[in-house]
Order: sequence, then C-alpha cells, then structure tokens
Amino acid sequence: MRFHVLTLFPEMFASYLCEGILARAKEGKLLSVNFHDIRDYTHDRHRTVDDYPYGGGPGMVMKAAPLFEAVETIRDSGELAGSSPVILLTPQGRTFTQVVAEELASHSEIALICGRYEGVDERVADHLATDSISIGDYVLGGGELAAMVIIEAVSRLLPGVVGSAESPANDSFTTGLLQHPIYTRPASFRGRNVPEILLSGHHAEIARWQRRESLRRTFLNRPDLLDRLPDGALSEYDIRFLEELSGPRNS
Repeated sequence: MRFHVLTLFPEMFASYLCEGILARAKEGKLLSVNFHDIRDYTHDRHRTVDDYPYGGGPGMVMKAAPLFEAVETIRDSGELAGSSPVILLTPQGRTFTQVVAEELASHSEIALICGRYEGVDERVADHLATDSISIGDYVLGGGELAAMVIIEAVSRLLPGVVGSAESPANDSFTTGLLQHPIYTRPASFRGRNVPEILLSGHHAEIARWQRRESLRRTFLNRPDLLDRLPDGALSEYDIRFLEELSGPRNS
C-alpha cells in the first residue's frame, strides 16, 4: 500500500509515522508514505500557495494550480496510477467510517490532499479530486491530522500490519457494533474483578457473553449503529436480548 500526501507541512508526520504499527509496517515494506510539499509546485519567488477569495470573505484560499501540478507530476512520473483515488480532505466530504476505510484498503495506492486556510479552490474538488472525505463534523486547521487518521485506519486493515489477523475483524464498527468489554491480568484489581465467565475457559459461553455485551454497549452508547445494520445481521437471540434491554425499565 502506498500513500501520497500532498501537504504544506510534511514535517508534521515524522514522529507519528516513526512509532507503533505504522513504523513496523514501513520497516516490513507493507506500506510506504510519500510526501509532496505543495510549495514545490509553485513558480514565484515567494512560493505562493494561497490567495484572497473571489467575492470577498474572510481568510485565504488554497490555489488550484499548485495542487493540479503536484498530482499531474506524480502521475507523469509513474508514482501514481491514473486510476488511483485522489482524495481531498475537507469538511464538505463524505464522512469517514470503517466501511470507507475497508473500501480504501482495496486500493494499492491513494493520494491525500491536505487542505489549509479557509479552504481549497473549488476546481480542485470538481476536476482533480476523485473523492472528498471528512473525518467528522468539526473543523481543523488543516487536513494533516485527517490524513494521519485515514493512513492508520486503512493500514491496519492490510494483511500483516496488525500482529493478530483477528484484531481488526473484532474492532468496534467492523462488525457494525461496538466492541465488548476486554480485560487482562490481574483478575482482581482494587476490589474490582474480571467477570467470572471470562475465567471459565468455556469458549462458547464466553463468545455468547461477548456478543451480549457488544449488543448492550451499542444499545446504550450508539443505538444509531443498530439502525444501520443490514438485514440478517442480528440473530433471533440478538433481537430478543435487545428487546429485553429496551423493556419498561429502560424505556
């Protein structure tokens, strides 16, 4: 998997990519992250990447020309295939979810354009980017943090990046539900004990408990996720359990 990040601040990524699973994935050549300083694609002595908005308004707008030239140069060099996604990171984009991460993980390379200032010239979204993504309903100073989020979320879905192949499959949102509670040693800590079922060694009962707790946690904390589950995702047992949770005491 190869990421191309177009940014005004490539140095922001250094420490983040040199730690944890991403560092190990890079060392193992499971992924690479290439940075392209947008200022390198300007042609004036001030390396200007922004200008005042037409029609007035606050702030400055990132110019289209350096971004178009950056993407076209990367494509012409053979580093980025013409069919690879070019994603503009913007609050106006579709919301990034685990489903979107899985979709992006099917590609061998992705380009991420990090916006800054008041925004990016609309011609970038209309005629250069193939997709626009937002990581949430809030505004950041730029797209760099959003790019980091996408790089990690997508990378951990790649074979070999996470130590256990089962870990991503059991993550919150991957199954459509929040993950069940998890514990480790010691079994008793400050008078608070691990649920006995988890110490029983009875794998079928443990799996049943985990499923119930996953349903319970989703019902209490993110009931909207239950509404999004596809038909057939819940068993009759699951439905009965949810009905118990939504009974008179909880209604």
